[in-house]
Amino acid sequence: MSEFMMSILYIVVGLVIGGLLGWYFTQRYINKQLKENPPINEKMIRAMYMQMGRKPSEKQIKQTMKAINDQK
Repeated sequence: MSEFMMSILYIVVGLVIGGLLGWYFTQRYINKQLKENPPINEKMIRAMYMQMGRKPSEKQIKQTMKAINDQK
């Protein structure tokens, strides 16, 4: 094999290894972030309303969840 073909092979192998390592560490980071900062759920919205001194109806909770999901 010529030197040129070997250099291309090294580049391809390096890109594959870099891609796999990048994917692995990105997955770990995303899972860690989701564990530390879970997405908002109905229980959190209910607690937020209670902290404001209001007893929310189920309809208000559903509306708030829909508004949050529509923004995404």
